[in-house]
Amino acid sequence: MANKNQQYAERYAEYAMEQMRLYGIPASVTLAQGILESANGQSQLAQKENNHFGIKASKSWLDSGGRYGLYTDDKPNEKFCSYDSVGDSYTHHSQFLKNNSRYAACFRLAADDYRGWAQGLDKAGYATAGSYAPALISIIERNDLQKYDRMVMEQMRAEGLTPGQVIPNSADINVSSSQKTSTDYSFPLKRDEFMLVTSPFGRRNDPMNPGKEQMHKGIDIRCSKEALLATENNGKVVAINENGNTPGGKSVTIEYRRHDGSKTQVSYHHLSSISVRQGDSVNAGMQIGVSGNSGTRTTGEHLHFSVKQIAPDGNSRAIDPAAYLAEIAQKGNLSQTLMHNGTDLLAKYKVDNPVTIGNDNAIDTSLAPDEWMKKLLSSEDSGVGLSGMSNDPIMDMVITLFTSLMALAVKIDNKTQEEALQAATEAAINRRIDLTPLVPSLNECSFSIRENDNPVLQYNHGKESRTVTLSTADMNRLNIALNDSSLSDDDKKLRVANVVNGIIVSDGLAKGYDRGVSEQSMTETISR
Repeated sequence: MANKNQQYAERYAEYAMEQMRLYGIPASVTLAQGILESANGQSQLAQKENNHFGIKASKSWLDSGGRYGLYTDDKPNEKFCSYDSVGDSYTHHSQFLKNNSRYAACFRLAADDYRGWAQGLDKAGYATAGSYAPALISIIERNDLQKYDRMVMEQMRAEGLTPGQVIPNSADINVSSSQKTSTDYSFPLKRDEFMLVTSPFGRRNDPMNPGKEQMHKGIDIRCSKEALLATENNGKVVAINENGNTPGGKSVTIEYRRHDGSKTQVSYHHLSSISVRQGDSVNAGMQIGVSGNSGTRTTGEHLHFSVKQIAPDGNSRAIDPAAYLAEIAQKGNLSQTLMHNGTDLLAKYKVDNPVTIGNDNAIDTSLAPDEWMKKLLSSEDSGVGLSGMSNDPIMDMVITLFTSLMALAVKIDNKTQEEALQAATEAAINRRIDLTPLVPSLNECSFSIRENDNPVLQYNHGKESRTVTLSTADMNRLNIALNDSSLSDDDKKLRVANVVNGIIVSDGLAKGYDRGVSEQSMTETISR
């Protein structure tokens, strides 16, 4: 079980790591100071004033109207800064160090040199009790707080940045300023290429009440126990719901104020855990919780992400989160997209592509059903479960087979483009394709991909349901039939039916079933 120091560090690590990114102060040192100065957040100063670093109110703080509390330290009734949130305390601590010349030597040290920083703070007189550096170093090393420094260093190296550096240095990354990604903005989930939207903003069939329509005032993004991130700097946590038995489950709402007096509120629903408290200040990329499946109106784990605009007069309205994320993407030069059924939802909202819903001149940014299926199966961002295997020839064969079977199935069903893309999404998410239309002699037949296993054929011939694991030879025969460009779709259907029935005959023989029954089924299929 974690001790009190570790519990404190786990609770406030994101704050400390964010300050390390912005100012270059080791997260381990900031956490150790918070632990020591606030008695693990239990001191009166921390509890009543959200002051975790014992910072006293300066003249400039008081002149600017900063709040304070009276406490006895070196002498009675000294004025200590009072903050709206713990996050504000962490931010002011960094600014206090950065703007005070006596700590300048510390900022010439490496951001992960926690020993040097501890000694520098001690030498500069941060605390008057003596032995300050050994106390900080002991807290850091006993609780392995250095791991938070390593996490920040690794992340920023991957981004071509160093702690304390807001944008990439042109000497480090050879890109123009217009290509640089800003750290002032972030998507709500970390993705390399795209976020997968399973249900967009607008009218839809109610998933909890089939047959009924509802207005979906957000977007549902596929995810699995992932860190959820603040999207902008200078946000304020204005609402938290810890009750998982409400319709939206555990949730967090963050408010961003605009220069014209309006406000934008961003809400995250169905969380498994929450990392912030009401009143906290957050910056872009800071973790505010972890995705989950809490709530009474959910059919599986996802993030329900919604956005509300509040005018200066107090009137509010829900807006399409895709419009908000398109704005975020352009301001921060974020390259990721927001994909739903093969289409980038951000495209119509971007300034350089000013299209609207229903505009006949809208730019076509969608993929064909088979291309979309392959993207879902091969990308880690989709969360479907076949990612990271592109160098495995067997898995390449599986992906090719899956996409080809899906493409043929939707053609046989005469699905529209929209229906075909939706079918591709559902097939990829469920990792299952209904083959019954291709093999009508069977009561049921489907092709499924199981976790860490070969694909399987599941069928019911009227007597019982059976599952057959497909061999590489089986998959190869199916792929040859599906990818023969000289065949029509009807011919491909017949070839697939033949291969499937051959697999079923072999399974029946292996299990001692009547070969005649299986062969009759195969003959009936061929004659159709």
